[in-house]
Formats: sequence, C-alpha cells, structure tokens
Amino acid sequence: MLYTLNPLFYIKYKVNNISMSEIVINITSDYDEVVKVNEAVKEFLLKEKVEELIQNAFDICLTEALNNVIKHAYKEVKGKFIQVIILKEKNYIEATIIDEGEPRKNLEIKNLDFNPENIDSLPESGMGLFIIKQLMDELDYFSINGKNYFILKKWLY
Repeated sequence: MLYTLNPLFYIKYKVNNISMSEIVINITSDYDEVVKVNEAVKEFLLKEKVEELIQNAFDICLTEALNNVIKHAYKEVKGKFIQVIILKEKNYIEATIIDEGEPRKNLEIKNLDFNPENIDSLPESGMGLFIIKQLMDELDYFSINGKNYFILKKWLY
C-alpha cells in the first residue's frame, strides 16, 4: 500500500508550467514515528525518480531533525504535533518540519573539531545539525505564531 501514514496527502500540481509533487505527513512526537516518516518519504522520492544518494541524505537529515524536535522542542513528551512536508520541484527537494514545541534560539551550527577515526573524540552534542548542514544545500529556521519551521533544501543538479 502506498503512503500508509494517516493523515498523509500526496499532491501533484503545476505552477507556471512547473510540475511539483508534495506529500504532507502529520505525526506525533514519538521516536517510533520517525521511521514511518522516513519510509513514506523514501517511497515518495523513489516514485519521483530521485537518485539514491539524495534519498539517503534525506533519510539521515529527517531522522536527525525529527529526533531533535522530539528531544529538544518537546523534551521527549509524546503525543505532540509534528508535520513534515516534502516538496519536489524540477530543480530541488525541500523538506519543511513544523512543530509547536519550544523554539530554538537560533540555527547556529558549530563547526565541530573531531577525528572521525577516534570515536572518543566525537562531540556529545551538535552532531545532528552538523550532519544536516553537510548533506543539505540550504537550511532555514524561524518561528511564527507558536509554530517552528525548519526547512531543508537540496538542489538537484
């Protein structure tokens, strides 16, 4: 069965002769839901014929970003609202994660100094955003009317 999460919407449309596809996934703040989002997004990206390298980047980035929302915005309280919107246009894919938790003060992503060969040198925090910054082309974060928006964009070349 295609797109098993509920509620989930799959939309294809054209704006100014540009074809776009979009899925909207509503989940709650539960780590088990993150896997389900990744499965639905992977299925969507496969259907849209997105190359595997980019599919994998979104899998990693969505996992990190959604886990951050659950851990930091919602302090691991289950049952809170999270919405994921994936938009695919001809030249890019954009993921928007919306939550109503505690907003971030900023989107400052530190450059981490560590030796990847030495597991003891890995930082205890900040790795998720660092990884997202490495894999995506553009990031944005803002809060409006009690909702937080984290936008990840990957250009298709």
